[in-house]
Amino acid sequence: MHFTGTIWRPPYEAASLLIQATAGCTHHRCKFCTLYNDLPFPFRVSPPEEVEADLLEVQTALHSPIGKLSVALQGLPVREGPDRVFLTGANPFVLKTDRLLEIARLIERYFPTVHTIGCFARITDVSLKTDEELEQLQDAGYDGLTIGVETGDGPSLAFMDKGYTPGDILTQCCRLDRAGIGYNFFYLTGVAGAGQGERNAIASAEVFNRLHPRLIGSSMLTVYPDSQLYQEIKAENWAEAGEVEKYEEMRALIFRLEIPVTFAALGASNAYQFQGQLPEDREALLAALDRIIRRENEDRLRSYRTTLPHL
Repeated sequence: MHFTGTIWRPPYEAASLLIQATAGCTHHRCKFCTLYNDLPFPFRVSPPEEVEADLLEVQTALHSPIGKLSVALQGLPVREGPDRVFLTGANPFVLKTDRLLEIARLIERYFPTVHTIGCFARITDVSLKTDEELEQLQDAGYDGLTIGVETGDGPSLAFMDKGYTPGDILTQCCRLDRAGIGYNFFYLTGVAGAGQGERNAIASAEVFNRLHPRLIGSSMLTVYPDSQLYQEIKAENWAEAGEVEKYEEMRALIFRLEIPVTFAALGASNAYQFQGQLPEDREALLAALDRIIRRENEDRLRSYRTTLPHL
């Protein structure tokens, strides 16, 4: 398989077939991000022959006698093939529509069992597609994009150099809604800095409540020494929120979300992992967060943060 560097995928894509379509990130300027610092290049598109070779390799392994024996020995259900593919890379949705459609055709050729194709996407990637192109991609199976919006707070987006505004989030996700392409959000708790968590939660809820994400996945900001944000902290241009404050911010966001959505804090950056459906599980989630806020020790939470080798 042609994988380059560390491969990142959302927790909820654990059962998906991972195929590398790109490596690295076209933006590569977010001040907090170090996910692709280990690559020898900023961004690379996987050639069609690599994608096809990987699909063939998986198909061969799935249908080989050894592969079938391995499945049987593990007590796993026998499947004709995967029902979902997740294209790896920071933002494969930036690829031109013709290239994305070519990948979809290759997937269909090798795995007709696949119903949907997901990937990471930036808000700016969506803006590069016409409404007609988005509809073509939806028809080809693209659905369940994961978008790291991080926040709906304008000053935080600008400071972190995300490359778009809250208005852009609204405009482009409304276009996805109209095209029928589902999407999930990553929210970065703590991204606004010390003392700004409630402001960040309120601004983000105002944006999210006007859209239709299927899931909002909350990660907690972890600052690594090789990030640009670390240099901003050293220069005293920005201060990191406390660990308990981050949970207070998460609580404020859940309290203000008015849309039906799954809220999940499942990644390694969360010392406590949980998920629930809003609005049904709101009170249970708020109660769980209240217990953390009331009982947890800042130093103990901070110790967890500082010992994370990576996300």
